[in-house]
Amino acid sequence: MNRFAHLSDIHLGSTRDPTLREMEINAFEKAMNKCIDKEVDFIIISGDFFDTPIPDLEVVNRTLIKLKEINEKGIPIYIIYGSHDYAQGSTSIIDLLCTIRLMTKIDKDAYLEDGNLKLTPFIEPKTGIKIVGFSARKQGLEKQYYERIEREYLENLEGLKIFMFHSSLDEFKPQSLSKADSIPISLFPKEFDYYAGGHVHNKGEYNLPGYSKVTFPGPLFTSKGRDLEDTAKGVKRGFFIINFDTKIVSTEFIEITNFQGIYSEHDVSGKTPNEVQQEIKTEVETLEVNDKVIVLKIKGELSGGKVSDINFSELEKLLITKKARYIHLNRNSLVSKENSNIQILATMPNEIEEKLFEENINNVKSKTAILQGKQGIVTSKELLRILEQEKKAGETNDTYENRVIGSGKKSLLLE
Repeated sequence: MNRFAHLSDIHLGSTRDPTLREMEINAFEKAMNKCIDKEVDFIIISGDFFDTPIPDLEVVNRTLIKLKEINEKGIPIYIIYGSHDYAQGSTSIIDLLCTIRLMTKIDKDAYLEDGNLKLTPFIEPKTGIKIVGFSARKQGLEKQYYERIEREYLENLEGLKIFMFHSSLDEFKPQSLSKADSIPISLFPKEFDYYAGGHVHNKGEYNLPGYSKVTFPGPLFTSKGRDLEDTAKGVKRGFFIINFDTKIVSTEFIEITNFQGIYSEHDVSGKTPNEVQQEIKTEVETLEVNDKVIVLKIKGELSGGKVSDINFSELEKLLITKKARYIHLNRNSLVSKENSNIQILATMPNEIEEKLFEENINNVKSKTAILQGKQGIVTSKELLRILEQEKKAGETNDTYENRVIGSGKKSLLLE
């Protein structure tokens, strides 16, 4: 019996917080150790291996140590770009890892011919399984690429076949991605034995006529708002191991436990800041928080006073005294009565960001298509990510500025 591992959305380097960063890299190391213990023949990663195309070198170094160990065990890794790995017109860390042969990018030989997108199957040396994949592209353009895939040739390939992708699908889109771009599964080639998905941060296994075993492992660990909240609620994180011979025999979800969490949600509508303070403090005093990740979500409209009247620092200090491992406080949906005329449009930072761009994109006075409408929102968010890039260790101011400006120009198609 042969087996392979399917991971996605590892997002290494997604946080600056040292506690979360250590949990993040530990989750990856645990997953690789499981792959060694299970003696998998190979590993596939369906995108977003790192959180940025050029991550912090400390994170890269820790990752290289584990990848080298996997390589020495004779376990190859096959990968495609995710939306976070993708760097338009420039080299990403994934390319470097492929250059030193710690990974193989599956769609590196994709090409356009007569308007059709040709995807060349990679034949896995040890097992003979055929792997076809397509990396994430810039938002808004992905569907156009999928429409061009020459599907008939791929459907007629003989033998066991895997199709790797990094997109949400119309048919299986979770509520958290309801407003995000997605594609219909009908754009995929049919009759593959396993569809290895990424991008969707929810574990799922689906079947449709012609498309069996469409699988999303979800993230190993993420430090971002909703994902962290879901993990604290008890949502399982991990990856799949797939057993096969001449066909897929079984799938097994391997859970990676990152932390023990406590999730506590308070709707404080109609209460004063003092009442809120006392309510949460009373609860915190009764919680067994030692070495646990604590997620507090506080929402609603106060009956009076200001949100700033609540002493959140005192609550955090109390949790620290009780030796909580990490504290995540979500008060995005908490407002005071005097600000009740402000509509709460979203509860998570990325959703608020999206709404602000939607409301203001029409104020951009430009006839350039990539700065208008939905594509303008995508470009704006991409530029924001570029401007958020930190200066790298040893990088001069001029080099840093030129790197950011160069990335911005490529995003705006100015070079």
